Amino acid sequence: MSSTTSDVTDTADVTDTAAVIGSARERIDALDGRILELIGERMAVSASIQEARIASGGRRVHLSREMEILDRYRQTLGKPGTTLAMTLLELCRGRA
Repeated sequence: MSSTTSDVTDTADVTDTAAVIGSARERIDALDGRILELIGERMAVSASIQEARIASGGRRVHLSREMEILDRYRQTLGKPGTTLAMTLLELCRGRA
């Protein structure tokens, strides 16, 4: 293979790689958008549960339920799943 042919192949590989990366990043951005929408929805549902629990004389946070959620995330994603679940729970506890 001559150096010119090699240079063209290398350029094509770089272009293909850039296209794959660009497409994958667009997909990640779309997924992140969906995740953020779902987190917003989760926060709203959690707020309605908290309001109902408080209105009936209960506590805003239900610790055994939070432990179930932490366990589910840990079982599925390992130790980082626990961190992710803790972050979600913190976001969803609200400010009340």
